Amino acid sequence: MTMTDGRTRKISRENKKHHGFGGFQIEILFPGAALGSTRDSGIGTIGRIDDAQVQPGTLVKMHPHRDDEILTYLRSGRVLHRDTVGDAEEISATRLMLMNAGAEFQHEELVQHDSEVLRGLQIFLRPSQGGLAPKVQFHDFGESISHEAWRRVLGPEETAPLVVRSRTWIDDGRFSPGPVELPAPPQHGATRLLYVFAGEASVDDVLLQTGEAAPLSGDFAEMVVSEISDLVLLSTDKESAFFDQGMFSGNMFTATRS
Repeated sequence: MTMTDGRTRKISRENKKHHGFGGFQIEILFPGAALGSTRDSGIGTIGRIDDAQVQPGTLVKMHPHRDDEILTYLRSGRVLHRDTVGDAEEISATRLMLMNAGAEFQHEELVQHDSEVLRGLQIFLRPSQGGLAPKVQFHDFGESISHEAWRRVLGPEETAPLVVRSRTWIDDGRFSPGPVELPAPPQHGATRLLYVFAGEASVDDVLLQTGEAAPLSGDFAEMVVSEISDLVLLSTDKESAFFDQGMFSGNMFTATRS
């Protein structure tokens, strides 16, 4: 963790946990823990971010989730998704998926044999309460990339492309070199976390490279992109109700998992 002038704290790749087997490799970010918290491994409703690289033909076998809201955010690759609520669907860089796991849910993912190498995020969010009904949502954005503009991917409003069951918002965009203006906060007092999926950006003169992140403070000044960059912006209302005992989104310091 790096702190500069009390404002921007950088989460580097060294702050992540690394896990993998065979053709499946992930970097796991617990944002709260990475920023030095010993009370909550997440930040509000943001529990965990997995940055994955998976080879074609890799099968992640059927496994359970409970009380996680899981965004599958792909930038390349195609995946056949199957689950215990009856879905058998393909997801891709244009067609994203939100699994609202609720009380009990299982799924498996097969990276298609004729696919590119999968590159993407699985973002584990915390629901407003535990034990909700399980469901799965898909949304086809038409294009994989939003060029030079922020795009809403997920939010609690029914008008959002994918609807999360907590006060959480996710926006993304691909930006060319130069200053980048942030979208207006989704609500007053929202806490925001910037994740550089690919590229290089400076926040208050702190350099963030591929796979790095930073919380954006209330006195955030400016962001400058130094090469073509894919950025993901997560926002949370830390004061809203959220359930922090999810199987993967929960607080690693207190959660009990079975």
